[in-house]
Amino acid sequence: MLLTVVAFIVALGLLIAVHEYGHYRVAVACGVKVLRFSVGFGQPLVRWQRPGSPTEFVIGAFPLGGYVRMLDEREAPVPEAERHLAFNNQSLRARAAIVAAGPLANLLLAVLLYALVNWSGVQEPRAVLASPVAGSIAQQAGLRGGELVLAQAREGHDGEAEPVRSFEDLRWALTRGALDGENVLLTLQPHPGAAERQVLLPLAGMDVSQADATLLRKIGIASPWTRPVLNGLTEGGAAERAGLRAGDVVLRLGAIDIVDGAQLREAIRQSLQNGQALASTWRIERDGQTLELSVTPDVVQEQGSAVGRIGAYVGAAPEMLEVRYGPLEGLALGAQRTWEVSMLTLRMMGRMVIGQASLKNLSGPLTIADYAGRSASMGLVQYLTFLALISVSLGVLNLLPLPVLDGGHLMYYLWEGVTGRGVPEAWMERLQRGGVALLLLMMTIALFNDITRLIG
Repeated sequence: MLLTVVAFIVALGLLIAVHEYGHYRVAVACGVKVLRFSVGFGQPLVRWQRPGSPTEFVIGAFPLGGYVRMLDEREAPVPEAERHLAFNNQSLRARAAIVAAGPLANLLLAVLLYALVNWSGVQEPRAVLASPVAGSIAQQAGLRGGELVLAQAREGHDGEAEPVRSFEDLRWALTRGALDGENVLLTLQPHPGAAERQVLLPLAGMDVSQADATLLRKIGIASPWTRPVLNGLTEGGAAERAGLRAGDVVLRLGAIDIVDGAQLREAIRQSLQNGQALASTWRIERDGQTLELSVTPDVVQEQGSAVGRIGAYVGAAPEMLEVRYGPLEGLALGAQRTWEVSMLTLRMMGRMVIGQASLKNLSGPLTIADYAGRSASMGLVQYLTFLALISVSLGVLNLLPLPVLDGGHLMYYLWEGVTGRGVPEAWMERLQRGGVALLLLMMTIALFNDITRLIG
């Protein structure tokens, strides 16, 4: 719990500070007098001011936000000698640059964070496929499990296939293909030494209204290949009673040839009939010998359904490799990932607006805090990746044309640039009220989704 709170506060503070610093830095560069730079709202906890600087820096008690207060005649009287320092008296180009600098700072931070991950290297599973989910797109396309994915290409994109360095590369390519409605062509090596072959996954038209953890299961490629070996047997459990031992490799369960650990786990779960355990013959490999044993799983209740369990850890850890990039390649890939995540975020928001995606995909502070704690517990690289993703989301969200966000102000400036006059005050007030109402509605839905996920 403490780690989750600390990770959340650090993430929020960093992302808000970077966003507001973007506004502040460009405002100063444009000759605007900045009165206050605040991370957080409410009662100031810490405040300081550099000698000779007009800006007061503040850390507020309520951390969900921040602001940069500039000299502005619309907010308070400005002495004649300082009118040229006021925000409202700057050129249209300068005002637009100051407003856009916050979201752009978040996107640049994401590029840097992704680049840091690329440079430092990360341990990721090899792109060897587990047995596909029964009846899934992958199974119908002819995948069987154990294939090494060498490259992928999306239909409708010119150029050569992109190499797949790890299972995470593959996961990202499939997610993009599904959300973009594009088929994905995989180049595979069925087993070591075998000739390469290609398999087309028809993802176009796939139902992606729920862009959640079930998306890859719908495709049928949910996890990397793992060896179907048993470990951690529970004393008195079904595995021990049947004579199974740690280190046994399962080759066959009843009439099913076992390819990997994920398939074995699912076969054990389903080895019931009308809620009753069924004995089945297991063919195993032990110390170079092949044996057959009769195994009857225990019946346990899981989320209201009866499933089979044998009281053992099923499947080894996936084979890992280190993925690391050089300085220029790592930076270029960081920029590419930031662009791709930004486009996916915009597409999902657009689909939610027109009803093609569920509003359940909206997440709020509770889910963000939960993910912050989980990623921090997994290590620095995972936490940096989480920060990059949230930084992209914050940048994209603030560029939306909602009146209370930076994107709304940019829409005002676009109107001013086209018509030669500003938005009338009466319209400005109506748009602000509408924007606040819409933002509050989005926050309410996101908070409801958070609570539903956490108690579900």
